[in-house]
Amino acid sequence: MDEKTLYETVLGLEAPWSVTRVELKPAAAVVEVHVESGQNRWPCPDCRTECPQHDTRPRRWRHLDTCQFQTLLCAMVPRVRCPKHGVKQVPVPWADRGSRFTALFELLVICWLREASISAVAKIFGLSWNVINGIQQRAVRRGLKRRIFEEERGLPKHLGIDETSFQKRHEYVTVICDQDEGHVVHVADDRKIEAVDEYLGCFSLEELAKVETVAMDMCQAYISAVEERIPAAERKICFDKFHLARYLGDAVDKVRNQEHRSFLPLKFSPLKGTKYLWLRRGETLSEERMAELDVLKRVAVRTARAWALKEHCMAAWRYCSRHWARAELLRWYSWAIRSRLEPIKEVARMVKSHLEGLVNAIYHGVTNARSEGINARIQWIKFTARGFRNRDRFRTAIYFHLGGLDMTPEVLKPIQFHTT
Repeated sequence: MDEKTLYETVLGLEAPWSVTRVELKPAAAVVEVHVESGQNRWPCPDCRTECPQHDTRPRRWRHLDTCQFQTLLCAMVPRVRCPKHGVKQVPVPWADRGSRFTALFELLVICWLREASISAVAKIFGLSWNVINGIQQRAVRRGLKRRIFEEERGLPKHLGIDETSFQKRHEYVTVICDQDEGHVVHVADDRKIEAVDEYLGCFSLEELAKVETVAMDMCQAYISAVEERIPAAERKICFDKFHLARYLGDAVDKVRNQEHRSFLPLKFSPLKGTKYLWLRRGETLSEERMAELDVLKRVAVRTARAWALKEHCMAAWRYCSRHWARAELLRWYSWAIRSRLEPIKEVARMVKSHLEGLVNAIYHGVTNARSEGINARIQWIKFTARGFRNRDRFRTAIYFHLGGLDMTPEVLKPIQFHTT
């Protein structure tokens, strides 16, 4: 097999394209593969009408390296004159339109970008940061254009809505995810009504009615947007159990701090260094730690009462019916609001005002854990990139890593390469 046949096979070239010569340049560590076609008529890229060749233009693409040599694909690309669309360049079978890299090279870069930062990948391939960023942006645009669930699968039945920080100074983006697949389906600026409405507004009322649950924290903007768009939203909004647990934990710690200060005149406080003991769930404590807690309860009465209220509230998640879950939370509210512990009473008022959303979460067994996991991964992406200069690049990175997109270059789709 000679070098021309070798590269024709490696590149998957078929008639009318063929390799005319292979030129090795050892000093520059480059291999140039020259490709031509012997055809004079081509279909118009837009209307597929067969048209005469107008002229040819020289083009070059970076391909996968040949051993330690950089490989460049060089071709005289035909242009046709279409009666309807004018002069158009004929698409080539080894690269997507507008790209200066072969599809296989772009696919390799995409695979690397899943594992490393843009700067690291740019260094590996000896390219600039902007070039690698351009490949990533094209991949995301392809994936978003190709995403088919809006047309075939419809709106996800189980949505998760959460915010994540973009930069300091309380700058956020809203992230909407498919709770079943664990994919990000929408990223919007800020955490306002418009951020959620921007996504839900793309679907019909019939599609929105099929949504079964929407997991979120108790952000009023998100609640208002979902109630406005999704029918019967009051039975579908599920407030996250772990956010409530965090509020209760903060309340217990505030009570502990208050009681700790009351012991200071005695020059000794039994509550010193016990913060995380009170924040733990009773069922997760070892016998030794539980015994230690029992001793503290006899001394720190107010903190013990706050801890008992926290534990009792979380016990509501044992139920599986709306009626009993609602009754248990209302019973807890009645106890908490009379506890004479102001931090606990604040949480009790919040539970009362968001009661139905908590009941829905208990009934459906839904949490925002999937969204929180995605949020953690987003923060890791931001950390490895050492931050993002603007929201567009931040949004692109989220879609690239967490969007579940098919970003395979168009010319490779029939080959069915797997990049995930």
